Amino acid sequence: MRKRISESELLGLNARRICIIKPSAFGDVVQALPLLPVLKERFRGAWVSWVVNRELTDLLSGHPDLDEVIPFNRRGSLRDWRSLLRKLRRREFDLVLDLQGLLRTAVMTAATRATTRIGLETARECSHLACHLTLSDTGRLVPAHARYWRVVEALGAGEFNRRTLVQVAASDRAWAERQLAALRSPLLVIHPGARWITKRWPVEKFAVVACKAMRMFGFSAVIVGSHAEEKAGAELEQMLGRFIPSRPVLNLTSQTSIKQLSCVLSAADVLLSSDSGPMHLAAGLGTPVLGIFTCTSSERSGPPGDQHEFVATELPCAASYKKRCPHRGTNHLACMDELTTDRACQAMARLVEKNGLGTLPGKQPDAA
Repeated sequence: MRKRISESELLGLNARRICIIKPSAFGDVVQALPLLPVLKERFRGAWVSWVVNRELTDLLSGHPDLDEVIPFNRRGSLRDWRSLLRKLRRREFDLVLDLQGLLRTAVMTAATRATTRIGLETARECSHLACHLTLSDTGRLVPAHARYWRVVEALGAGEFNRRTLVQVAASDRAWAERQLAALRSPLLVIHPGARWITKRWPVEKFAVVACKAMRMFGFSAVIVGSHAEEKAGAELEQMLGRFIPSRPVLNLTSQTSIKQLSCVLSAADVLLSSDSGPMHLAAGLGTPVLGIFTCTSSERSGPPGDQHEFVATELPCAASYKKRCPHRGTNHLACMDELTTDRACQAMARLVEKNGLGTLPGKQPDAA
């Protein structure tokens, strides 16, 4: 029978082998990264592993406080699943953190047979049944970064500093420096894409905000994004080139690895972005962010820190977290029109002023 433990029992816990189960998504994995240094400090000498989607392994590889990255192939075969579960069982973990809370991560959590298995109140699909404890104050109304930090608070280590580390090689840093060498400071990086259609503020609106920022503050522009966002990146590049031909625009959409993207975002003075993984990565590395929020909440999904600015739709259906708009007719994706470029431009001006553009301290990821 599954045992129950109380949160107070965690304060005296001594773990030798720890597993974080957080396969996705990009932004959520980034927001969970600050747990690693704290776990290593709290459990001196412990072995720490992380189960993550295969395409995100580059984000975690080489981290100084992570001993093992365990790739998970979401579309893998039954043989792949069996191999993963056997591996998790053989590791003999004594502390497992299921930060995803889905059926598939519950299967992974149960497979470890760890003596202490912790989950969050956001757990779905009965995944809490695989855990010995569900932490309080970790529901959906709690910001994601705060939910993950509740884990270290429950372990008695909440006083440690929050640090987001991405380990990059000298070759990745050199690549970024070569790409950006021809651009004048200050540097505005723009990420116009998002996986959900309900998060994708129109490219032409990104262009308007970027053009005004380039004229007002002298920004040079860099566009970033994944392979799936090549079309949006090309459209934005064309618009910026047409409206401000005197300022260079560098389009790196689909051309960066995660490590290289980290270097580019670290070099930026500002990131203009939808609610996305790059937004959280930039914020974690210390770059001020202007975040555009349509179907999600800036309070629940935005990164921590006073250096950022967020603009969000004010429609009644705001923060619905729906991947597809439920409305039809003139109300379909009405949030895209309601969230105006004027509001975003005003937020950009506030962000530039309060951050003292060009005076930010170094924000480079640690070199390998």
